[in-house]
Amino acid sequence: PAATKVCCNFPETLKHLPENKAVLTGSPIRQELFSGKKEEGLRLCGFDDSKPVLLVMGGSLGATAVNKAVRDALPELLKDWQIIHLCGKGKMDDSLKDTKGYVQFEYIKEELRDLMAAADIMISRAGANAICEILALRKPNILIPLSAQASRGDQILNAASFEKQGYSIVIQEEELTNEKLLNAVNTAFEEKDRFIKAMQRSQLNNSIEKIVELINVSAKNKKK
Repeated sequence: PAATKVCCNFPETLKHLPENKAVLTGSPIRQELFSGKKEEGLRLCGFDDSKPVLLVMGGSLGATAVNKAVRDALPELLKDWQIIHLCGKGKMDDSLKDTKGYVQFEYIKEELRDLMAAADIMISRAGANAICEILALRKPNILIPLSAQASRGDQILNAASFEKQGYSIVIQEEELTNEKLLNAVNTAFEEKDRFIKAMQRSQLNNSIEKIVELINVSAKNKKK
């Protein structure tokens, strides 16, 4: 009630907020993500440009199902892809360490911008910050939201919104199979231009500029 404006990420949120206060801005994105270098990402992984790159981000929580699905599908995926797998602390698979075309990290810091720059397609959970970064970088993506049993259900709603807007392919965790994962990866790549164009049209772009402008306008009005 005390707010002059309320910024939000998803069109679906607008109807739950006062009409004269709600503004669809998207999330402020870490600007360093835009300075990534594809060549540096490939070098870091020992990859070349002979195959496209799939970046898998399981997230720090609930990565087990995503990790298992990707590793189960690895023999098929590696026929056409080079894979970067951010699998979470303590979730490396030592038996796959020397697998050609597959690199795994527990987590990554400054180099994330280069790995994202190297990625052609991404697989991710559907936390709001993660998917807004994927959107800002225009990466065709497959979202596997945390199930309602393992969360409050927010990721399911986030993923549904992005799917509706044409930014993402969504697979529910309970429906995740090798076949569905492989089909989704192929579709995301074959139709990547469609996803990129949808993301370019998004109202969630330039969020920092929008938010700063709202602050400036509100501050000027307050002084009057």
